[in-house]
Amino acid sequence: MGLFNKKKSDFIKIKIEDLIEWNEPNGNGCVVSDRITKEGFKVGYMYREQPDEQNPDSGWRFLAGNEDDEYMANSNNHHIFAINTICNYDKDIIPFLHSKTGSCYIRVDSNNFELDDGTKSICVEKRKR
Repeated sequence: MGLFNKKKSDFIKIKIEDLIEWNEPNGNGCVVSDRITKEGFKVGYMYREQPDEQNPDSGWRFLAGNEDDEYMANSNNHHIFAINTICNYDKDIIPFLHSKTGSCYIRVDSNNFELDDGTKSICVEKRKR
């Protein structure tokens, strides 16, 4: 079985703790790349779109930062999670979660994000286990 044929059961098992309270009106769902939840990368790029009103959607999208268009075009490579779950995969995202729609951040080093102004490269790295 190749890397692109992983099943839902292939998500990295982590202990889930209640790290945040989410009270925003449209829900706490977010779209997350399998590079984070199956391959062990930290969140490297995150942006907030207008939430999908038909679903419990926060508008947040979390990527490792090394996904190309072909990877993202395959819907098997990203899944919907509760934001709190993704906070457990990568606690560094927590300070930014209440940012307004249209916000976009990149990881600039092992522990820090900055607003993405297009001038810096994304720091792509795996989590320590």
